[in-house]
Amino acid sequence: MSPQAPPRTPLCVPTQQRRCQSTIPRGLGPQSRPPTKSRGSFTRNVRILFKHYPYSMTAAFFTIGCGIAGLFYANYFYRNYIIGAFSAFPEPVAKELRKALYYTNMSLEPKNAVKYYKAALRIADEIGMDPFSDEVMGIKIQVAVMLEKAQKYQRAIDVLEIMKSDCGRWIEMFGEKEGAERKRTRVLRRMVELSVKLAELYRGEYVLEGDRAEASLEWAVETILKEQRRRSKEGVTSEDDGWLSDEEMGGAFEALAHFYEEDNKHDLAAPLFLQAITFSTPANCHTAVLMNNLSISLAQHPPSSDPSTPLPSRPQLITNARQWALKALDIAATIAPPARTEECDLGCAVATHNLGEFAEMLGEKEEARKRYEEARSLAMGMGFVEGVQRSEEGLRRLQEREGGA
Repeated sequence: MSPQAPPRTPLCVPTQQRRCQSTIPRGLGPQSRPPTKSRGSFTRNVRILFKHYPYSMTAAFFTIGCGIAGLFYANYFYRNYIIGAFSAFPEPVAKELRKALYYTNMSLEPKNAVKYYKAALRIADEIGMDPFSDEVMGIKIQVAVMLEKAQKYQRAIDVLEIMKSDCGRWIEMFGEKEGAERKRTRVLRRMVELSVKLAELYRGEYVLEGDRAEASLEWAVETILKEQRRRSKEGVTSEDDGWLSDEEMGGAFEALAHFYEEDNKHDLAAPLFLQAITFSTPANCHTAVLMNNLSISLAQHPPSSDPSTPLPSRPQLITNARQWALKALDIAATIAPPARTEECDLGCAVATHNLGEFAEMLGEKEEARKRYEEARSLAMGMGFVEGVQRSEEGLRRLQEREGGA
């Protein structure tokens, strides 16, 4: 059982009441009006008004409070979204972007949004902004985001493919020139990010072009490996030159691993999960999830079709899978709040269930029962319905086998 793709073959003192009658002028009863002239302190007069008109005064104070909060929010929104969000852009570009984002986020109208995005890009080009700068590339990415939001997936793909092609063309023409190293790194990083996003869109239920999704992810992973080798060979040690972080590189490997896992290509998924684990440092809750995913791929690893490269036996593969699941539990157990998140608890429940599956595969019935019961308890404690169901299914299988024995 995996958080992303659960397998069948395997799945962490009261206050004294104050009397107020003395503050009310004689002759005023509960139905009388308050005095027309202010008497006493402001607080006392407020109390008088609350006593005679509790609902009206409550509504008045609520309205005033909402008004004050609205003023503060308007000021915050203006400074952070109207001014702050566009501080990196020249005002002529920012002016068009505000209109484009209105038709993206406030009133989704793709035709008008594209109109103003194009105007922003045209002005950016006219005033000499670098077309490969984060700002200009960000505008183009926002166009794709808007089109995806409007469910125009093919148009979003077209935008991203054009961006990737333009980036590749620049690298071919200028990437090796002296002084272009930093920009080359930034542009190459953008190409990897675009490829991962393209794979997501190609794989989506409204496009379903699996071959292109696979090609995009494979290109991203191969490019990362090639660039890492180059950086290692040339002794590039800078961590702020615009290249991908370990977490981002690990995410690309994990995305391709899940792609292969969904296609039951566990022999291809396993090494990718392992590579993603090496990028997951220091160990965190997601590291435990990756280890559990690796254990699943190992347990479902198909037999080798090439006699010249024999694989470990089936029991050995399951034993290896068990070791990775145990490592996932050990990692999750060492993480304390605030670093510990729900992902750790989920990883524990999933890994424990999978240990039950592995024990069942090896014929260790008592160990399997123990793990299933533990996994069910963990899943129930966190409201993980699927986990409860899968563990109960495992317990029923064991009971049925015992009954048939």
